[in-house]
Amino acid sequence: MKILLATNNKHKVSEFSRIFERYSDKIGDVTLLTLKDIEFTDEIIENGSTFEENSLIKAEAGARLGYICIADDSGLSVEALGGAPGVYSARYAGEGHNDAENNKKLLKELEKTGDTDRKASFVCCISCAFPDGEHFTVRGECHGVIAKSLCGEGGFGYDPLFFVPSMNKTFAEMTQDEKNLISHRGVASEKFIRSFLEYAKERLK
Repeated sequence: MKILLATNNKHKVSEFSRIFERYSDKIGDVTLLTLKDIEFTDEIIENGSTFEENSLIKAEAGARLGYICIADDSGLSVEALGGAPGVYSARYAGEGHNDAENNKKLLKELEKTGDTDRKASFVCCISCAFPDGEHFTVRGECHGVIAKSLCGEGGFGYDPLFFVPSMNKTFAEMTQDEKNLISHRGVASEKFIRSFLEYAKERLK
């Protein structure tokens, strides 16, 4: 079975490959394709206001080409900032800015609020769309607080600032196995495979 991932990110391909391998006895062999593999060069405009909307926009773009298509959208939501950076997490400090600049802006914006409420959540939404028009979206969250300074050498993005009290570590201080157990992406992935098996049951006969 061929499944399209609405991405060219090799890390995501590897991640979903591992998910499908774990359930190969129920699904069978899966070949994952990227947008590059199918020579898709059009821009998919992610103009949704939520992670759910943006992940579904990407998944439906692939499904219209006749593929089962999977897409995800994720980011950081900080309560004191009204949910920001949200869908703009990757470009919070502006287009072309890097992780360090995004983290610097986040700390600066929290200072403006009085620095009293630092509760935050990492969110990941995964959508799957089928050529027949059916689709589903799942959501995973990991709750924590924003640290006052960067801590840890691992991870990427906001990981050095995202502190999880139950682990007494930031994401950047965790091993990959520790992070996978509690992360928003790990939670969403488990929900995704359960929903995929349900939705695909009739379509894969």
